[in-house]
Amino acid sequence: MSSPRSLAEIAELIGGKLEGDGGVSISGVADLQGAGPNDLSFFAHPRYESAARQTKAAALLVGPMAPKDLGRARIRVANPSTAFTRVAMLFAPAEPPRLAGVHPSAVVDARAKVGRDVGIGPHVVVEAGAQVGDGTQIGAGSYLGRNVRIGSHCILHPRVYVGDRCVLGDRVVLHAGAVVGADGFGYEMKDGRHHKVPQLGFVQIDDDAEIGANTTIDRGRFARTHIGEGAKIDNLVMIAHNCVVGPHSVIVAQSGLSGSTTTGHHVTIAGHVGTVGHIHIGSGAILTAKSGVTKDVPEGQTWRGAPARPIKEQMEMEAYIQQLPQLARRLKALESKPKISASTAKRKRKR
Repeated sequence: MSSPRSLAEIAELIGGKLEGDGGVSISGVADLQGAGPNDLSFFAHPRYESAARQTKAAALLVGPMAPKDLGRARIRVANPSTAFTRVAMLFAPAEPPRLAGVHPSAVVDARAKVGRDVGIGPHVVVEAGAQVGDGTQIGAGSYLGRNVRIGSHCILHPRVYVGDRCVLGDRVVLHAGAVVGADGFGYEMKDGRHHKVPQLGFVQIDDDAEIGANTTIDRGRFARTHIGEGAKIDNLVMIAHNCVVGPHSVIVAQSGLSGSTTTGHHVTIAGHVGTVGHIHIGSGAILTAKSGVTKDVPEGQTWRGAPARPIKEQMEMEAYIQQLPQLARRLKALESKPKISASTAKRKRKR
């Protein structure tokens, strides 16, 4: 961990504007609630102004529109969250040492090809025909199946599974417990019994993608399941067989894509979203949390709800639903009024 730094020094390092005492000593970073008298925290959204005024932090990183009377020294920057990340790196613990060579307990088949500067941790298994690119790190207890191809400078955290014939590009990160290339969920009903459909495809993950802990990506039935370049997939996500996740798309935790779902590029799928199979989500689309998607989503649109609809339409429906109790009371009041017979109503009209 870095030694303490003055607030003025930090402001210079991140290109921020110092407001207040630059001699304040900072030895760490923390959120507004958890910060202590030697910490730097950040204030980026108006809803947290009360917390910013009550925090015990020594100083704050703030945005251009933040108040000037927060009761402590400040560094004003264009993007407090990004700047805070840079400062946090100054005080971060040292990274664990890289794995070097092949651990004695690892089992690497003689027919596998391992590149230069590869680190293979304890109890790793690398099967026949597997290829591992230069500089890749494979954590303890991981498994690489037959004829797997792993690119250069990848990081496979402990207990990762990569099934037979799967392909990873360069700089791919698989977090602990990720399963790439398990069988897709394919069965056919015959004579009252489920019979397994062979899953003969593979998974391809392109350069710079990152896959979260305990996320599962099934192999294709005949061809590939494909994760595009730069895609970021959170923990506990399920990607079924034959899905395609477009480049630079984001999928948040506990979401699931049913078989043969495809997306364009730069799609955002928030937490706990589910899709039916064989639909397409257009480039730039956003699916908000807990949406249930049952049909194609056009490019650039934001959809919400279950079943998901364009967000404006869905919010209008939700507004009407909130009025249902009031409408029900009005209807009940109308029904309780004495009914007028047709003949009485006719006499009243003649008057």
